[in-house]
Amino acid sequence: MKRVFSGVKPTGHLTLGNYLGAMRRWAEVDQHRADALFCVVDLHALTVDHDPARVRRLSRQTATLLLAAGLDPALCTLFVQSHVDEHARLSYLLECVATDGEMRRMIQYKEKAGRERERGGSVRLSLLTYPVLMAADILAYAADEVPVGDDQAQHVQLTRDLALRFNQRYGQTFVVPRATHPAVAARVMNLQEPASKMGKSEDSGPGIVYLLDEPDVVRKKVMRAVTDSGREVVYDRAGRPGVANLLEILAACTGGNPESLSADYRSYGALKKDTADAVVEVLKPLQARHKELCADPAHVEGVLREGAEKARAMARPVVDSAYRAIGLLPPVPEPLLNAAR
Repeated sequence: MKRVFSGVKPTGHLTLGNYLGAMRRWAEVDQHRADALFCVVDLHALTVDHDPARVRRLSRQTATLLLAAGLDPALCTLFVQSHVDEHARLSYLLECVATDGEMRRMIQYKEKAGRERERGGSVRLSLLTYPVLMAADILAYAADEVPVGDDQAQHVQLTRDLALRFNQRYGQTFVVPRATHPAVAARVMNLQEPASKMGKSEDSGPGIVYLLDEPDVVRKKVMRAVTDSGREVVYDRAGRPGVANLLEILAACTGGNPESLSADYRSYGALKKDTADAVVEVLKPLQARHKELCADPAHVEGVLREGAEKARAMARPVVDSAYRAIGLLPPVPEPLLNAAR
């Protein structure tokens, strides 16, 4: 059975884009076909200014929503990144293999660092190096596949490069993973800015549907979605991104095809209404399950504790092997320490 790893960063409330682009596939496909690990990557949330209490709150909420979306601890491993020390242990070794040039070419670093420089500021060093931590997240578990959106493909390629380089220099140590992408709605766009991804890091916004939005809020946001000039409903991602985004969301919610669905509509209003109804129906069972889980926090804590134990047992042999391969002296066994005393 192949091993799959993916993670969610607790930097904001999870969105419809997170669910349609990743979480639903994890629950309906990946945890059934593979040895699957899903991680709340809380260490990545520290690369920018943050409120510690908010990070803790969002980490718990993210784990709860992943369970509400259908992840089953009997089928997969769900855990919090900082609960497994092997992530940080391996990250430093990979920093010793990566290059400064590689890090500075990463798109997210270039964009965020550029914006900060325009304000006269500077980003944290961890923002530059966090793609190496992401590589450690994956390589520590000998993952074969990494389900990601299009915007994360560059990070998986870096992971592959670092794994190959380490193996060539220090001996066969890591499995070289590959990225996999869902066929539909891999990248749900902002309803008000269809050229931008529906990102969870925004605190609020009429173009972002959050998984815990009330039905009337969801409908209001979808009905106010930006469309395009003209009246004809046509699926054209480049020429009519607003309408294309609605068609892709509707297709992802109903199991249809965006291009085929476009033939069913003569007005933007009808398309928006059906899309809003479809989104509300998709979120209804998730929200109901989330409410149940929030009433039983001990259950969620137990899942995360057991998940961390399972993850640690998988990662430790891999990371220990990497420590030996790169030339680090192994710890002195306990019996020898006692004999020395």
